[in-house]
Amino acid sequence: MTPHISAQPGDIAETVLLPGDPRRAKWAAETFLDSPRLVNEVRGMFGFTGTWKGNEVTIHGTGMGMPSLSIYVNELIREYGARTLIRIGSAGAMQPQVKVRDVVLAMTSTTLSTPSRGILRELNYAPCADYGLLAAAHAAAAAKGVGTHVGGIYSSDVFYDERPDLNEQMQRHGILAVEMETAELYTLAARHDARALSVLTISDHLLTEEALPPEDRERSFGDMVEIALEAAFA
Repeated sequence: MTPHISAQPGDIAETVLLPGDPRRAKWAAETFLDSPRLVNEVRGMFGFTGTWKGNEVTIHGTGMGMPSLSIYVNELIREYGARTLIRIGSAGAMQPQVKVRDVVLAMTSTTLSTPSRGILRELNYAPCADYGLLAAAHAAAAAKGVGTHVGGIYSSDVFYDERPDLNEQMQRHGILAVEMETAELYTLAARHDARALSVLTISDHLLTEEALPPEDRERSFGDMVEIALEAAFA
């Protein structure tokens, strides 16, 4: 047990899917896993372990933002032996060719700062995805016929951003989408020799202000979960 995860030894699989929303963890586990069982609910952050095509999988919430994700990923890797960690979350598109409902596979993640900045200090570390997971996810997305983009994203420290000048520069430099967790996930995975990937569904668009209707979110997020599972066990 850890301060934030009450799971017992053996309750957490080596492969962990990481939605930000704990209720999405519950929905994904009940929808895609066989015999899911609740293994954590400390502070309302649900974690479930079950099987997918005979492979053991844990789906565990991380909360919003890099500091929250950092707590759970550190504990999952260091105390429970997680080796493959795939974020399944939403993102806002920053390029015209990226459409609502599309999937973005984050090759790299740009950020102003992360919880790891205290360790890295003056180093501008460039966190990136595990290539094997990235390639497998791209193949799975192509097989499903899902609109998919691979490239750099931006992990923001804040949800209510007031830096239009910064957004303009990221758009100019090809950043595909913005979310709040991936840079720290990739940094921690590198530090602990684990594999990591972010598979992101575009739920809204910063340029067009289009947003995914609530009734369509579950179906679109389902594609993302299936892509992540296929990639994990390719």
